[in-house]
Amino acid sequence: MTQQEKNYKTIVIGVSAGGLEALSTILPALPQDFSMAVAVVQHMKEDGDNYLPEYLNRKCRLNVLEAKEKYSLKSGSIYIAPPGYHLLIERDFTLSLTVDPPVCYSRPSIDVLFETAADAYGQSLIGVVLTGANIDGSKGLKKIRKKGGLAIVQKPDTAEAQAMPSSAIEIAGADHILPLTGIGPFLKELGRIK
Repeated sequence: MTQQEKNYKTIVIGVSAGGLEALSTILPALPQDFSMAVAVVQHMKEDGDNYLPEYLNRKCRLNVLEAKEKYSLKSGSIYIAPPGYHLLIERDFTLSLTVDPPVCYSRPSIDVLFETAADAYGQSLIGVVLTGANIDGSKGLKKIRKKGGLAIVQKPDTAEAQAMPSSAIEIAGADHILPLTGIGPFLKELGRIK
């Protein structure tokens, strides 16, 4: 089965340094009738104000929300991890939040989101690692690939911080390595497949 024939249900995105620009480039490219849910971990200060959903909501055609405990993932919605909480996807496709210790110095951690999403969705998951200055996301992306999901990594030389995408490619590998401006249109095409 080719990736075009797979029925992808959810996209998980991990981003750190340079994330505002990266998310503002990718997410507005997704159309109003997009067929997948999107969950995002952006590294941020734990005591920070989560302005990201409000900011992205003004730019995107999809509904952008701060993730809350027990929300059900719905296609055409984007869920942003709140500051100071790990975001997990349960096997019943609902969200949960924990204050477990930081992973890769981060809470929320990309690895936590990716690994739980891989367990829930298996081969119907797409993982995307974007710009960032540490190795968070690499282990999670490796698990997504092991479970049959699709791995997309930002081309490091288009990233504000190259460490995170470079690490993901080295540790997990990738099905697609795309420049920042190519990721949104590529996801849009995959989201057309019903």
